[in-house]
Amino acid sequence: MSADKNILLGIDFGTGGCKVTAIDFAGTLLGEASVEYKTEFLHPGWSEQNPADWYDAMCKALHKLSGNGVDLNRVLSLSFDGSTHNAVLLDEHMRPVRKTIMWTDQRSVEECKYLREHFGDKIFKTAYQQVAPTWTLPQLRWLSLHEPEVLKKTAKILFVKDYVRYLVTGVAVTDYIEAQGTLFFDMANRVWSEELAALAGVRMEQLPELVRPADVVGHVTACAARDTGLPEGTIVVCGTSDSAVEDYGAGAIEPGDCIVKLATAGNVNIMTAEPHPSATTLTYSHVVDGMWYSVSATNAAALCQHWMRDALCQSEIAEAERTGGNAFALMNQLAEQSVPGANGVVFHPYLQGERSPYWDAKLRASFTGVSISSTKGDFVRALLEGVAYSLRDCYSSLENMGLSVNRIFLIGGGARSKLWSEIVCNVFDLPLQIPHPGDASFGTALLAGVGAGVFADSRSAVKSCLHIDGELKPDAQLAAFYREGFKTYREIHDALAPVYGKN
Repeated sequence: MSADKNILLGIDFGTGGCKVTAIDFAGTLLGEASVEYKTEFLHPGWSEQNPADWYDAMCKALHKLSGNGVDLNRVLSLSFDGSTHNAVLLDEHMRPVRKTIMWTDQRSVEECKYLREHFGDKIFKTAYQQVAPTWTLPQLRWLSLHEPEVLKKTAKILFVKDYVRYLVTGVAVTDYIEAQGTLFFDMANRVWSEELAALAGVRMEQLPELVRPADVVGHVTACAARDTGLPEGTIVVCGTSDSAVEDYGAGAIEPGDCIVKLATAGNVNIMTAEPHPSATTLTYSHVVDGMWYSVSATNAAALCQHWMRDALCQSEIAEAERTGGNAFALMNQLAEQSVPGANGVVFHPYLQGERSPYWDAKLRASFTGVSISSTKGDFVRALLEGVAYSLRDCYSSLENMGLSVNRIFLIGGGARSKLWSEIVCNVFDLPLQIPHPGDASFGTALLAGVGAGVFADSRSAVKSCLHIDGELKPDAQLAAFYREGFKTYREIHDALAPVYGKN
């Protein structure tokens, strides 16, 4: 191992943008950079992205990282993660056939109904998941019925991080954790299920080879080196889904560890020693061999904050541009001018239907309790509280399964907000540890080191590199207040769900 090659690089393709993180072998953060990309919402419930945007965003982020003083020539190895099981359909020349349907897309409701009625038990027994629009299988079944020419043109199916990694290395593979999100993966035997893939019109030859997350799968090509600034020949490690490396990179490497994630979407994940398939949660393998984790997830967390910024906070955007500040920080200042409970305004974050615990694609977001005296600050605070309530709703699903929790880590871009983090802590009424850096790109950088032989194994990488910035503890009075607020939140959901169900 060359002494001057002492940087590990993690490249994360989240739902909203690409983030790159550079660390040294001790886990010290050397630099990070990010670039957003667009999601298109052509119809209510639809969600698509252009695959070309991911590679472009990565290249721009790497150039920003280099401009911030990180010497890319010192990178020993890199790895990728991405929002999971978004199928990239490629023709015989490995060019995208169409834009990618994202995991937040809800268009395949009728296909899900058919699959549940006719194959639901088989799918759950094999893939450990309930049928829902978030999975690749119903999405591709929708395409087979509505755009059959697309699947006919498809020679290979990859997923977000795998497609970009193919552009970097020329090697087309995926890892078995990513494959678990397709709904046509045999969980017990760790192989593609030909029977389930056929339900989506998918042939075995269209599916990529399966590898482990820490496997070395290729090296940076000359073409990719010109685009990215990375040295030709740099080691490339496979990587895996963003939720898997988020848990891993945040330090959740023992059974009973729990992650609460405040990112574009929101997750509550509990680590376990064996799988616990459930109708109300998601089940995945962990990066650490032999471990699993159960996921309860809301479709929209920080996505709601982005929506409010773009739709309702033009003055804050303009002020941030004028002063060089941050629109989200200005929105937080407005929320701080409100009070706990947002003066009666309650927000439900169902901008794209909802997953846990309702699995109801017809749910829609709402503000209720609005009065003539309601301020913009009330609306912003209600949004922060509503997302926290939604995460608490997710946690209830895992509580009902009897899964034990020993410690909780709070992660995600939203966790950078002191106010939002405190709200979540009080809504949960539990202490929360704040890891640093503790995000997906950091976990992916650790995987790059595991694959390149820097660390003995995946657990030792985390133990030697992760730092805890601090711990939040709930305020007893506020926790009691939010306990009652959560009851109201649930009652409003129960009242409105039948109304949305009519549409």
